Amino acid sequence: MALPLQQPRGMTLRIESVSDEHGTTIRLIGRMQAQHVEELKAQIATSRARVLLDLEELSLVDIDAVRFLGTCQTAGMALVHCPPYINDWIAKERGRDT
Repeated sequence: MALPLQQPRGMTLRIESVSDEHGTTIRLIGRMQAQHVEELKAQIATSRARVLLDLEELSLVDIDAVRFLGTCQTAGMALVHCPPYINDWIAKERGRDT
C-alpha cells in the first residue's frame, strides 16, 4: 500500500508498507516533515510485530522527523538504508537528550 501525502509547494512523502510472515517493512520516499509523523505512527501501529523502516529513498527530513526516527530506533525498530546525514543527526539529537 502506498500513501502519498501532499504538501505545499509540491513536496511529497510516500509511505509504502509491505508485510510478510517476518514483519512489516515501511519504505519512506521523498521528504518527511512534522506533519507526516502522525500518519507514520498510524502505519506502525497497524503493522505486524517486527517493523523495519527503509529510508533509502528518504531525501529530506526536518527536526521533528529526525526526533521521531530516533524514538523508533530506541524502541527497537531497525532503520535500514539510513542516509548518513540522518543517522548523524539522530545521534546528535540523542546526545542532547542525555
